[in-house]
Amino acid sequence: MTSSTPVLFIHGLWLHATSWGPWLEVFTQAGYDASAPGWPGDPASVREARDNPQGMADHGIDDVVEHYAKIIAGLDTKPIVIGHSFGGMIAQKLLGQDLAAAAVAIDAAQIKGVLPLPLSSLRATLPVFKNPANKHRTVALTAEQFRFAFGNAIPAGESDALYAQWAIPAPGKPLFEAAAANFNPHSPAKVDTGNSGRGPLLLVMGGHDHTVPEAITKATLKQYRHSGATTDIVEFADRAHSLTIDHGWRDVADATLTWLTAQGL
Repeated sequence: MTSSTPVLFIHGLWLHATSWGPWLEVFTQAGYDASAPGWPGDPASVREARDNPQGMADHGIDDVVEHYAKIIAGLDTKPIVIGHSFGGMIAQKLLGQDLAAAAVAIDAAQIKGVLPLPLSSLRATLPVFKNPANKHRTVALTAEQFRFAFGNAIPAGESDALYAQWAIPAPGKPLFEAAAANFNPHSPAKVDTGNSGRGPLLLVMGGHDHTVPEAITKATLKQYRHSGATTDIVEFADRAHSLTIDHGWRDVADATLTWLTAQGL
């Protein structure tokens, strides 16, 4: 690992990019050039995103991938990409396109080919799917909905505090695209899982995740069975979708750093 290795952190739906702040500190201290650029249209702060969510609307998976691809094109070397939820899907797409040196996908949204659709996933995303018009809008979660989708494995008070600190409206389009992925041969949720020349991939799952239950992550792992590249998986059995921002985030960060060191990165 060289001191200039760039690491891009990619957030998922309903969390602002600044939620990666503690991770940036830890990775910078470890010698990486860490940054967390937001999605296209993301305002600079949580407050701005809540007050003016319109600019985030109608951005789909391809838009987000292209956005990060342009950022990567401005770097001197391929970055390590670390994504949570839909950010984990984006990280896998970038890795499959050979735009990243390695990827860590934490509770990643399901990619094309992944069939399990647990009831808890449907409930977690119902605020978006209950209205077809939400495909072209942003949708905010209530504190109660956030607790089910993110904070079900932590105390209610902590979940509410995280909601107040980091939650923002999210574009509905990526969810509609992912939901239709297995019916669309050209789905933007498709990842080049057969690429044997790509860098290493780590899939991280939370055993109590309602939004991306472990069945989805295990099925994602199977999609990579035809690739000769390194694909590892690790489970935090007592964790849910908030695992990157709640009181136990450092355990996940440290496991990520340990894995990167083992890959020579």
